[in-house]
Amino acid sequence: MRRTSLWIGAVLVGINVAVALLTLVWLPYDPTAMAGGRLQPPSWAHWAGTDRLGRDYFTQVMIGARIALTVGIGAAALGGLIGTTLGVLSAFAQRGIDDALAATLDILIAFPTLLLAMLVVAASDGASLGTAILAIGIAMSAILARLVRILTKRVLAQDYITAARCSGLGWGRIVLVHVLPNIAPTVLVAIALQFGLAVIAEASLSYLGLGAPPPNASWGQLLQSAQSTVYNAPIGVIAPGLALMALVLGINFLADGLRDLLDPERGAA
Repeated sequence: MRRTSLWIGAVLVGINVAVALLTLVWLPYDPTAMAGGRLQPPSWAHWAGTDRLGRDYFTQVMIGARIALTVGIGAAALGGLIGTTLGVLSAFAQRGIDDALAATLDILIAFPTLLLAMLVVAASDGASLGTAILAIGIAMSAILARLVRILTKRVLAQDYITAARCSGLGWGRIVLVHVLPNIAPTVLVAIALQFGLAVIAEASLSYLGLGAPPPNASWGQLLQSAQSTVYNAPIGVIAPGLALMALVLGINFLADGLRDLLDPERGAA
């Protein structure tokens, strides 16, 4: 039972990954085609009904899974790369530079992730999938950088680092051999949690019109479009809302299970 969270998360995320990959080769309908009447209820022909333009809603929810995973993976990878690099450099920097970087990170963390992402999108040429990944990744990097900085300083304070330096091992090798392997478990769990936050941030940006532009059917965009017809066709809110909730819960379960897997003593407890 110690890895129940890991299995639940793997199933929920795996379903979304399978749907996202399926959209690359097959879709029930052309996402831009008016395949039925306006605001039709769920049926055998349209499993989630149709939107106000007559487009198949299930097709759009499937495409939304691909967009959510693309932005989530891209932003988590970018944030992890930037955050790990800045965190390690800050831990090795001189005291004045380290204090300046730490203060800068604290200021960035004080701003909500969504607000920072909105500022990055506003400063760019326009909303796009790449812009959303860049904006969310940069916003996430500050949190990861502070975590990596703290973890790296703890590792550098250990006696075996002093022994490694006395044996003539350079700082580059120390980072690769001692620092990164020791901080990796905690950082990986943090990145997994940030992945879930990135999915929510992407949906929020799309809801505000700052995410991937049409005809990309982001879940946030679907929620925004369906709010005016929520009483006539509630499935328009329920379907993307459930999909978003399932993916985020799956990611959180997966992160929790990963933490137990990487920390056997905690999992056994």
